[in-house]
Amino acid sequence: MTMTPSRPAATPPTGAVPAGDGGRPVVPASGRLHPLGLAEVQITDGFWARRQDVNRTATLGHIEHWLEREGWLPNFDLATQGGLPEGRRGREFSDSEVYKLLEAMSWELGRRPDPGLEERFHAIVRRVAAAQEPDGYVSTMFGRPGQGDRYSDLEWGHELYCQGHLMQAAVARARTGHPDDLLVQVARASADHVCEVFGPAGNQGVCGHAEIEVGLAELGRALDEPRYLRQAALFVERRGHGTLADIEWGRSYYQDDVPVRDAEVFRGHAVRANYLAAGALDVGVDSRDDALVEAVARQWARTTAARTYVTGGQGSHHQDEAFGEDFVLPPDRAYSETCAAVGSVMVAWRLLLARGDARYADAVERALFNVVATSPADDGRAFYYANTLHQRVPGEPAATDVASARAESSLRAPWFHVSCCPPNVARTFASLAAYVATVDHGGLQLHQYATSEIRVTLPSGAPVAVDVETAYPADGRVRVRIVEAPSGRWALTLRVPAWSPTATLTVDDGTARTVPAGSVAVPDLRTGSVVVLDLDTSPRFLRPDDRIDAVRGCVAVQRGPEVLCVESVDLPGGRDVADLRVDPSVPPREVDGRVVVRGVVVDHGRTAPWPYAPGGATPGSRTAQVDGEAAIDVPLVAYHDWASRGPSTMRVWMPTT
Repeated sequence: MTMTPSRPAATPPTGAVPAGDGGRPVVPASGRLHPLGLAEVQITDGFWARRQDVNRTATLGHIEHWLEREGWLPNFDLATQGGLPEGRRGREFSDSEVYKLLEAMSWELGRRPDPGLEERFHAIVRRVAAAQEPDGYVSTMFGRPGQGDRYSDLEWGHELYCQGHLMQAAVARARTGHPDDLLVQVARASADHVCEVFGPAGNQGVCGHAEIEVGLAELGRALDEPRYLRQAALFVERRGHGTLADIEWGRSYYQDDVPVRDAEVFRGHAVRANYLAAGALDVGVDSRDDALVEAVARQWARTTAARTYVTGGQGSHHQDEAFGEDFVLPPDRAYSETCAAVGSVMVAWRLLLARGDARYADAVERALFNVVATSPADDGRAFYYANTLHQRVPGEPAATDVASARAESSLRAPWFHVSCCPPNVARTFASLAAYVATVDHGGLQLHQYATSEIRVTLPSGAPVAVDVETAYPADGRVRVRIVEAPSGRWALTLRVPAWSPTATLTVDDGTARTVPAGSVAVPDLRTGSVVVLDLDTSPRFLRPDDRIDAVRGCVAVQRGPEVLCVESVDLPGGRDVADLRVDPSVPPREVDGRVVVRGVVVDHGRTAPWPYAPGGATPGSRTAQVDGEAAIDVPLVAYHDWASRGPSTMRVWMPTT
């Protein structure tokens, strides 16, 4: 069952395509808030508009090029030509990168029609469709002579994972006005096949990498097919009962150790954990299963409080790409995979829609600005897979024509042997406008701030149109002009982020009033009214919970939603960031457009024969005089911009004097 979609009240923003479900990635059957989509919200300028433009003009083509070059797209051709398995290239999950590209293209075409991109999209879909088996099964890795049998390796085979991404791509296509597209037909046949094979009387297994749950649930919503939701629910309920084989990292790696309803925290592989949580929320919301939704919300709360980096990144283990135990958050060993951040956005957004609590929107913002935005280079053609918070050795530039290993703590690379992150970033940026605002019976809510145009119909049928102007995040002023207001009672609700110690609200140039963190509603605005929210984006120190051993005695700096860092290129003589000691008694401040902290540079001198000393002495260290003074101002950069000027050492958490 799907929610009746709202439609734009007036002419939609230039380039938008009002069709389908309005271009919304998530359309729950119920919830506190109703999502808006690409037909109703358009980001027109600023930080995210620039990211979307680079994504459209550079990243999509870059990904397509590498998928072709590495053979992952040609695998589908080989499937139709009898060239498998001999000619197959790529890992067992490489099909999914093709599907994520198709999803990104679908959202982008829904955001801004482009005949050339449309033609490329259809060409890829035809290649995928040609490789699909008559019963709906589609995979280039299994099921043909010389390959493993279908579903013979549920732990590692990723067959259901790949088909889940196929379904999400089809959801994007259907919801941007093409419900009868070939891609949708392919995904429907795949979903029918999965329901047949894994239904109540069929194979009782689950996939080692959660994703099919989200794919089935959203495809069921998009096509009004409740059978798919029921199958997603089966997969969620089967998880955690030891269905999958035990491995060296334990069944917690793929969340098969504890049933979803009984777990207390996200654990194991961070991407798998977030995808499973998102799927469980889809099932819980549409099934009106409040206990399941509450279970995921409980796990999210503890994960946020004890297993999430200051950047919003998740996953501190490299070997298994997994969460550590509570407060095990070493900055230099942060894995913080970009895909895990995308997954965390999926979870927080679903919780926001279900419950309406502003803290979920805060989490979306944190992950977007400080992990997702960090991954791509400025030109959109190189990426981080993992996102360290402390670079001890300057990274080495990656070759531009060679696929890299995962580049865990080096410089951005154009492609990876495991290349899930670039297309994950692309599909997120292409659909980003759908995370800006929501509606409910009481009015319109703004959750993410960007210069944008919003044209929507409330559930009551009343039209609302607003224009948002802001230089966010460089500036904390958000100006909302009411272009069209309902004649009846309604309210505009604005999020006041938890990072803003003070905030003021002004309506129609009246007296500014202080508003607390959370949400503030402004009732019964008229056409022509202007609401201004001023957030305090002055830089400030953050101190860690003292149970995070790895950064005890350190400080970080945040300005607005952006976490900052220090790079060696900004220290005198390019000194290593390990030599900086920050003076926490001097607040960070802005000088000539850059945030600076006061500190000293330590000269470690010769390495002591033994790195431990009695009492208060420090072996091998002394404070160095820099330009005749011990204390200097050190400029910081936004973490999402680090390494943009070349190799450097870097750290987010800085030791204090």
